[in-house]
Amino acid sequence: METKDVLKSLREKHNLTQDQMAERAMVTRQAVSRWENGETQPNTDTLLILSKEFNVSINTLLGSPRQLICQCCGMPLDDSIIGRNKDGTMNEDYCQWCYADGTYTYSDMDDLIRVCVPHMVKEGFSEEQARSYMKEKLPTLDYWKRYEELSDDGQFDDFKKKLIEEINDLNIEGMPRVDRLNALVGRYVNLEYRLPGGMKARFLDDRTTYLGNQLESEIVEGLCFGVLANMDFILISTYEKNGENPELILYKKR
Repeated sequence: METKDVLKSLREKHNLTQDQMAERAMVTRQAVSRWENGETQPNTDTLLILSKEFNVSINTLLGSPRQLICQCCGMPLDDSIIGRNKDGTMNEDYCQWCYADGTYTYSDMDDLIRVCVPHMVKEGFSEEQARSYMKEKLPTLDYWKRYEELSDDGQFDDFKKKLIEEINDLNIEGMPRVDRLNALVGRYVNLEYRLPGGMKARFLDDRTTYLGNQLESEIVEGLCFGVLANMDFILISTYEKNGENPELILYKKR
């Protein structure tokens, strides 16, 4: 699709008139009309406004002229998994797992490979093929080539270590000690818990990236503990295969 078609489709998808679209983009109705006729295109500042307002990447607004690839893990990107800057705007160089709210979540290439390999095996790679591919691919990506420049000097790693200590200090019965926390995107782990009285609730934001892990119970076969946390809270739950029958064990503000 060309930019003019993308913008018209976006407006119609949100049931907006050209006047309403213009108000959101902070331009005139005539400007919107010229975009949709293909006479002009939004300037860079307006593209940023449209991207944030309608939750789409600038690449999408321009008709997807580039195939976006996460410059940390190599994953192909679409708008649903693009990482976010601190101000909520999309960073089209990274996925949500590698870059969250302006923070790079991986500082160790081997750790990233360990996380990625099982997912690649599910896609048909052998473990050896997946590991070999990642070891060859990662050094070519911008994040790892510029790691010294982009690194936060270990601040995020220190935060994770402190968080792991806090979680282990909770001494949850049957839960193994946590030795690492991975980046997890909310919509994939946002379980619905039954509360006293029969009501159900979810506690996560689908678009937010959290830190967490899954651990097999030491005392109940087939039961898993789910650990999720960020700067504000720690959440511990249990569930069976595929997240069935989830039970909230602990929700603690930090």
